[in-house]
Parts: sequence; C-alpha cells; structure tokens
Amino acid sequence: MSAQVISLFEELGICESKIAHRRLPLQPEASELIEVFEDKSAHQLSPKAATAWDAMKDAAGEAGVSLRLVSAFRSVAYQGELIRRKLNRGEKIESILRVNAAPGYSEHHTGNAVDVTVNDGPQLTEEFEETQAFRWLTTHASCYGFRLSYPRDNPYGYKYEPWHWCFNPNLSGR
Repeated sequence: MSAQVISLFEELGICESKIAHRRLPLQPEASELIEVFEDKSAHQLSPKAATAWDAMKDAAGEAGVSLRLVSAFRSVAYQGELIRRKLNRGEKIESILRVNAAPGYSEHHTGNAVDVTVNDGPQLTEEFEETQAFRWLTTHASCYGFRLSYPRDNPYGYKYEPWHWCFNPNLSGR
C-alpha cells in the first residue's frame, strides 16, 4: 500500500482491517490515459479501454442503444475527496465504503472502469438495470472486454452497481 493511500486511510478514518476481510485487490493507478469525449465532457481511460469503449458504444448505437459515459478514471486523491465530501455531510465511513471503494481500491484508478448511463435515464442507480442499455450490456459487453464488476451479492460487499463495468482485455472476444 502506498504512502498516499496510508495517509488517506488515516485522514478519512478507514481502518485497513475493516476492508481486509472483503479481499479487495489494490488497484494500480493508470500510467497512460487518453481523453474520451462525451458530449461536452472529457473523461480519461487507458488506451485499450478507450478503444474497446468506442467499439462497444458504436455497436450499441447500431443496435439502437445509446450508451453514455458518466465516469471513468479517478485518481487515488480524487477518490479520497469523494469520501471526504460524504464524511463532511455526516455520512458514516462504514456506509460510504459499501458504495465507494476506499482510495487505492477503486477500479476507476486503473483507467479501465466506466460508469454508464443513457440519455434521460437513471444515472448511477439500480433502476439502470431496467433499461434497454443494461440488457444490451449484459448480452454484449463481454465481447468488448467489459464485465459487470459488482453484481447483486458480490463477494466484495459493495452495493449492486448495474452501471459499473470494467474492461479486462482477457475477456475480449475481438
């Protein structure tokens, strides 16, 4: 664990032993990122994830499904800031860590994770599973190297996140 992660754990009141039982893998921060543009927003992804995202998004579009990127790369420092904001609003760290990964443990650090939504649809809520986009992703995302990271009752103790998909080049059928 890096000095930065240890420092953030101390500052945010994250006890390492409380997350150790979840067997979460430390996630390396991406060393190479490229920009992916969605409407007027720029997101960063690893080069391979960006290529796969573009191909998947195009294929979905050809099938009449519009996918939009909500979130991609997050630095360890930014992950700490997300948690800090929730703590400042009075949320308890135990509750926060069921929804947000601790700094150092987010798949977003790798530049391979995407949070997906649709135009005028549910954003970062379980209702996303009721969309045509989720049904399309469930059937086709693995062809592009993406997998649903946190299904219901996942072994990591995270809340179900039907919007969160992570690229793994070993999954790609392309």
